[in-house]
Amino acid sequence: MNIITQQNIQVGEIANGLPLTIPVYRIKGDGNGPKVYIQANMHGAEVQGNAVIYQLLEQLKTLSLAADITLVPYANPIGCNQKSGEFTLGRFDPITGTNWNRMYQDHSSLAYEFVEKYVDLPLEQIKPQFRQVLLEHTTAQLDAPLDRLTTGKRIALNLQRLAHEAELVLDLHTGPISAKHLYCPEYAKESARYFDIPHVLLIPNEFDGALDEASFCPWWHLKLAYEAKGRNIPVFTEAFTVELGSQEKIDLTEAQHDANSILSYLNYKQAFYGAHFAPKEIARYTCQLENYRTFYAPMGGMVEYTATLGEHIKAGQTIAKILRMERYLSETPLNEIKLDEDAIAILHFASASVNQGTELYKFFTQVERL
Repeated sequence: MNIITQQNIQVGEIANGLPLTIPVYRIKGDGNGPKVYIQANMHGAEVQGNAVIYQLLEQLKTLSLAADITLVPYANPIGCNQKSGEFTLGRFDPITGTNWNRMYQDHSSLAYEFVEKYVDLPLEQIKPQFRQVLLEHTTAQLDAPLDRLTTGKRIALNLQRLAHEAELVLDLHTGPISAKHLYCPEYAKESARYFDIPHVLLIPNEFDGALDEASFCPWWHLKLAYEAKGRNIPVFTEAFTVELGSQEKIDLTEAQHDANSILSYLNYKQAFYGAHFAPKEIARYTCQLENYRTFYAPMGGMVEYTATLGEHIKAGQTIAKILRMERYLSETPLNEIKLDEDAIAILHFASASVNQGTELYKFFTQVERL
């Protein structure tokens, strides 16, 4: 039985002066496998990842581990307690209005400085030395004068420091009402086959503020910087955002399936000895980020969402019906909303009440098989 340790890391202070902490669970392997970091619940309503971490811990404690694994549920203790009536908000910092998942630091420029200094460094020394640079710079930002960091930035940097220790990083999220899907950097496309997730969104190897990008972008740029000097090195880190379904609920049975999906990927990455986890034989579809279409409500009203999530929609198919009862005597009160291209429905807005211009759906378009 593997020993699970817990550390509560202080990430700030709340208004009464008490510490703001997050729980960090660690399980040690024998040091021969990759270091793994998994976090959940950066957005307040996206709670399913906590159930997945529970199911992962239940299995990891009995496995033969090559990897050191760090797991962080409740990654944002402010967000998950940000309630309004019966609903959890927690997507945006209520003080600054910034998305909680857009406060990480881009360390990509460090790659070019590193290569200028260590252009001839032996390959086996590149990974540990560059990782140390990332950790030192993140720590230095956290050690800056206390008046230089917002609450959200302090939380993000503490999480980023944990993630920089790892070679495999998974950030567990959910959508509003959503099918499972995976944000996958283009260079790691082959690894997407090892998750039991049918919808894969291929994102550029570029930083846009999220944890997955903050984790892999420095390593991607390290590869580019060495290539510019005539050396070819691998990308030493992979990071993904794993979208587990819909917000505001947990499903422990589904969490078991999600945990097995993650364990399949980790098994592929040689995190275990003698484990049986393997990807399911399912159809997997990809979409480039530029083709991930947001469909905005063309009118205000009350919506019945008729496109099933994960469904392959044909051009001209009805995806929603919008009811406008104030127009009952003056015009047709029920309006069918159609899509003008083939697509896969991935997620839709959580409420039936929408204004004109509300983000109604998101669709994969120009889909390819993985």
